[in-house]
Parts: sequence; structure tokens; C-alpha cells
Amino acid sequence: MADITDLPGAPPAPDFSGWTCPAPLRDHPRIVMGHGGGGQLSAELVQHVFAPAFGGEVLADLADSAAVTLGGARLAFSTDSFVVRPLFFPGGSIGDLAVNGTVNDLAMSGAAAAFLSCAFILEEGVEVSCVARVAEALGAAARTAGVQVATGDTKVVEAGHGDGVYINTAGIGLIPEGVDIRPQRARPGDVVIVSGDIGVHGVAVLSVREGLEFGVRIESDCAALGGLVATMLAVTPDVHVLRDPTRGGLAAALGEIAAAAGVGVAVTESAVPVPDEVANACAVLGLDPMYVANEGKLVAFVPPEHADAVLDAMRAHPLGARAAVIGECVAEHPGMVVARTGLGGTRVVDLPLGEQLPRIC
Repeated sequence: MADITDLPGAPPAPDFSGWTCPAPLRDHPRIVMGHGGGGQLSAELVQHVFAPAFGGEVLADLADSAAVTLGGARLAFSTDSFVVRPLFFPGGSIGDLAVNGTVNDLAMSGAAAAFLSCAFILEEGVEVSCVARVAEALGAAARTAGVQVATGDTKVVEAGHGDGVYINTAGIGLIPEGVDIRPQRARPGDVVIVSGDIGVHGVAVLSVREGLEFGVRIESDCAALGGLVATMLAVTPDVHVLRDPTRGGLAAALGEIAAAAGVGVAVTESAVPVPDEVANACAVLGLDPMYVANEGKLVAFVPPEHADAVLDAMRAHPLGARAAVIGECVAEHPGMVVARTGLGGTRVVDLPLGEQLPRIC
């Protein structure tokens, strides 16, 4: 029988040679894209390769930033690398991400970021004007966040061995007295609050990467969250957990917290704020907004006696205007996140294997 592509007027056969599987086998003997996705593969790589090699009590917490004591001061310390493609997208760029991503990791310990380091890995052949645009965006984002770029480094790799520009930033900041924010502090009864609409950043990057049109311009939510966190801590220093749901989205963030604290999390699906344009785009693409990355949102676990006051304070801040209570921490099903559906049932919100959308942060 003749192949359908041999028929007159038939379209050419699609070329699948460059495709990669977004959910590789977990026993894969080589590194795959999913190992960088913030899901189960990433966790296994950290737990079975990096953590045993590095050791140390500080690393064992596996929080967004490490809380360390140095010279009598309690500091938060974090590092992150940024490999987003494309370098510029609606609402931001790799330069904005390089600042806000690290500032936000520090903020998730309650720290006010003070200084950043910045390393550029440049591919031979990239235009200097492109590098300048990235640097200008990075500098502007640092000034907006109130943080100084204090030191840095530049390396160049041969053409074909990079993707234009990669950036690594590390940051330090002071943790206020009386603040102890880490995933292990989640407790049954805690109220789970998200600071606003989810899934926006991932869909914004995908829209320009693939040249997709969703009938409306979707801009990244990339922003520095230090001011929002300071507003929350002004209400009470007793915030148990903060997390910015970047790679793996809200689902991964909640799953990591549940596993770290040995508690369950119950989310009301209809309470999770998903803007219509994101919901529509995800429906077309077969994505779940719960697993799509964000760059300007946080999820908080707050004791019930402080939840209303913290929520009001968040809603009074520009970056928390759409804050919402989405669920609670429970003693049942420890280490597991479940969502109550609109039909009255529940579904397990599992930690993703890799990530739905690679290279978005």
C-alpha cells in the first residue's frame, strides 16, 4: 500500500528527528532535559548525586536559599542559573530573570537581598548589542529590586556550544530577627495562600518561542518579590513557609513542601487563580496551569490565626492584589498534594517527572 504522503497534493511527512521526549524514563543512564525541570528527575539527581557528594547540614534543608550564620549575622545565600530561550520575551528578558530569580529565592527565606554576583557565559558570534541589551535589563532590574551587583565574571564558549547568553547569579541578604521560614515548618492547619495568577510566565515565553497566537498578548509576571514578603512579615514574622513556584509550577512547589514537612496539602481547584488567557492557551496546548512556571508569584503557608491579616496585607501590595487562599495543610495523606475538583471529587497533584515547558527560566 502506498504511503499517504505519496498521494498527489499530500503534505510532506513531518520530521521528528529533532524532537525530544518531555517525560524520559526515570532510569535513564544519561542526563536528559527533564533533569533540569524541577520535578522528580531533578529531585533524584540532587538526592542521589549532588547531596551525597557535597554533604552538610545546611544543604540538607534543600530550600530556595540557605540560611547561614556568619559573624553573628543570619544570612540567606542562594545561586541560580538562567538559560531561557528566547532571551527576550513579553514582559521581560533573561536579564530580568537573572536578578528577580535570585532576589526571590532570598526572599523565600524572609531575607532582604543586598548583593548579587553575576557571571555571563557568552557564545562566540553573539552580537555585542544583544549582550548590551541583556546587561542593561539586568542593571535596571537590580536597581528596581534595591540590590547591588557587586562582582562578576565572563566566559566565552565556541560557536555551537551555547545558546547566545547564559547567566548565573548568586545573592546574599539579611534575615530579620525572629524569622524562620523553611519548608520543614509547614504544619497541619496552615492556610495556603498564592499571591496571584499562575502560569503567566511559562505561557508568555512559549508564545514567542513557538510563534503562537492566543488572541491576546500574554506578558510574563517576572518581578522581584522582596517588597511583598516584607509587607507580609510586617504583619507577623511567624510565616511558616514561602516558595516561588518557578520550574514545575505551583504543583511542584506544593509537592516539595509536603514532602519536606511530612504533611498533606489539600487545594480547592476552583480557588486557584488562573487568568482566562492562560487557561485557554493551556487547553489548546494540552497543558495543566498548575505545572506551568511563574516568575513573580509566591505560595505561603501561614498559621490560621494570622492568615486573614496576611492576606489583606498582600492584597494591598501591587504584587499581591490577586492573592487568594487556595487550600490548607492537613495531617492526612502526608507527602501528597490533592485537589478538590468542581465535581466534588479529588485528584492527586503529583510532582511532575520533568517539566512541560523546558528552557523558560
